[in-house]
Amino acid sequence: MSPRLIRKLHRWLGLLFSLSVLMASGSGVLHNVMTRTQAPPPQAKPSGGGMDVNAIKLSVAEAVAKLPEEKPEVQAVNLRGIGGKPWYQIYTKTSRAPQYVSAVDGVADPAQDEAYAAEIAKNFLAGAEVKKTDFLTAFNSEYINIFRILPVHRFDVGDALETRVYVSTTTGSVTRHTDKSRQFEANIFTNIHKLGFIPGKDLRDLVLTVLTFGTFLVACLGIALFFATGAKKR
Repeated sequence: MSPRLIRKLHRWLGLLFSLSVLMASGSGVLHNVMTRTQAPPPQAKPSGGGMDVNAIKLSVAEAVAKLPEEKPEVQAVNLRGIGGKPWYQIYTKTSRAPQYVSAVDGVADPAQDEAYAAEIAKNFLAGAEVKKTDFLTAFNSEYINIFRILPVHRFDVGDALETRVYVSTTTGSVTRHTDKSRQFEANIFTNIHKLGFIPGKDLRDLVLTVLTFGTFLVACLGIALFFATGAKKR
């Protein structure tokens, strides 16, 4: 391959793929800014309304027997404080969501999942009143896959900042805390760095791979051009 051809390829491919370099470097700058302007992810620390452990009257086995399904295959059991009272949070092999049985009187109440999530959100936001606005079983453009945990409840405060939190009753914690300003920065970063504006993960990954390989190819051509057009001995 002649130096002239290498130079032409390097020039035009460099121009073509320079967009990916600009996007990557620009999003890198924005990422550093976001580490200063956005709070770190919430700690995965279980929280709720607290409980009176002396009020517990039922054993785990007795609580499981209160479930509507026959001979449930239990996967996990947690003791949660909801409304100041102890509740067993029970996961079975066949149920898609946690089931709740009162540790005081054995009443089964599936509505306690939302009540527990609301308490977690309210405690996290220092007692602010919250309103449930969504229940996610799949990731979306705001609650993306880097947050890992599903399903989650979304609660909004309704303030000027448009503060909202995402709550997992499985971990008993807030998995994401954001607002209008933070989400604006996050959207820019997602669209520039990860090409989030392209619908479909397969197509997005393909475009990212092509752009990355193109940048690699341009760098290789630059190295080849350096040696092909090096200074000659007199």
